[in-house]
Amino acid sequence: MALPFGPPLRSFAEVASPLGKPVFVAADADATGTEHHGPRAGTHLDFKVLTKDTQAGFFLIEHRNVPQGGPVRHLHYAQEEWFYLIEGNKVLIEVGDERFMLRPGDSILAPRNVPHVWAYIGEKPGRMLMGFTPAGQMEDFFTLSGKQPVDAKIAEAHGMKWLGPPLDVSKL
Repeated sequence: MALPFGPPLRSFAEVASPLGKPVFVAADADATGTEHHGPRAGTHLDFKVLTKDTQAGFFLIEHRNVPQGGPVRHLHYAQEEWFYLIEGNKVLIEVGDERFMLRPGDSILAPRNVPHVWAYIGEKPGRMLMGFTPAGQMEDFFTLSGKQPVDAKIAEAHGMKWLGPPLDVSKL
């Protein structure tokens, strides 16, 4: 279907396999074969679905060894961000002016242009999936954030706006 304001809509299935071939990534492995670390110290990211494998339609990471706390409050100008808690205690997430508590097996979608922030709560590290659609600059952002500190200017260059501090887990 052609829309007056953009390209035709395509299903995720059409976008996810441009070459018509599956892309397998084993447990505890990264699709790039490279180890990635998140913006916060001690975090580990496995890139599971790469931007190039979906014609920039989707990017998925597995966040392993998630420590207490989380990122700054932010929004994505052009991406929805999806969260799924695989294991661990719980994740407090605020999307817009609503607050949710994710437990293992729960998921939530944060719409584009809506401020959101999350914090993992638990003494033992957790594990979660985070997906971005369309992929935008998120793969580049997480690649860069594992190599150097990132700030609001770098976030802005990758399609995000930082809006405030992380959630204070000491008050939760």
